[in-house]
Amino acid sequence: MGLFTQLSLDEARRLGAVFGVDVVRVEALLEGSVNSNFRLTDAAGTRFFARVYEEQDLAGAKAELELLGRLARAGIPTTPPLARVAAKSEVATLDGKPFAMYPWIDGEILCQARVTEAHCEKVGAALSSIHVASPRLGRLGEGRFRVADLRARLDRIERESPEHAGAALHIRAKLDQYAAKRERELPSGVVHGDLFRDNVLWREQDIAALIDFESASHGPLCFDLAVTILAWCYGSGWSGALVRALLRGYVSGRRLESRERDAISVEGALACLRFATTRITDFSMRAPAGKPPLRDYRRFLARLEDIERGALDEAVNAVA
Repeated sequence: MGLFTQLSLDEARRLGAVFGVDVVRVEALLEGSVNSNFRLTDAAGTRFFARVYEEQDLAGAKAELELLGRLARAGIPTTPPLARVAAKSEVATLDGKPFAMYPWIDGEILCQARVTEAHCEKVGAALSSIHVASPRLGRLGEGRFRVADLRARLDRIERESPEHAGAALHIRAKLDQYAAKRERELPSGVVHGDLFRDNVLWREQDIAALIDFESASHGPLCFDLAVTILAWCYGSGWSGALVRALLRGYVSGRRLESRERDAISVEGALACLRFATTRITDFSMRAPAGKPPLRDYRRFLARLEDIERGALDEAVNAVA
């Protein structure tokens, strides 16, 4: 998954020159769900990460890259992009699609079985550092995953994938239910929106970088917290110990307001429905015939059922 655009060495050399890099090798990376990613190497053996944005338009890609620069200046561990040699913008294009380059950061991605309370505590603290820095980062747009955007995706699922039409109807009903319950005046700011395990690079026990801010937007901070809990604290089921550890890390940098504690289950439900929807459009509908999708939307519906049974409430009230 994630390789939709091919990048030849000649194309990589041309694009690398835009950023002052003499590319001699290009390797496709299969990680990711909606973009095409590559590792480029220059004549000195220095490696770089390159991305072709498959869904973001030029303005959206430019906004993400500018945010990365502001995050780095605010002390957030991330990957500021390379600047073009002859222009101020960090965005080039390949066949009309935005293209960007970044320094390569060595680090590993944890599988769920390796995630410990110490890891979750550090992830929670890192997330809170983004939220605390939000006033210095500038206001972002509302992003591509608003409730209205999810409804449009559900329309497409029902129209184009009869196999998933029943799931789409179920998700739509739940989305309407929880959107109606959403508190409209929650503390908001810059949210990563997608801080899953594959978007955190580790160097031994420390975070080397938070990556992939493509889904970053302006939104409720506790929605971002709920997404991160969903991503890090659920294996075959919820781990209360991991949830509590992540929350301890978060509140070490930013106190949760009582209204945020009250809202986190609703925000968690909306996060489940967001990812259930995009797992269908980005994975299930793209899976080769006869092969299972790389990521299964039903795992987020299982998370939702657990949230509805109160799985998050005890841990949130114990820490926040």
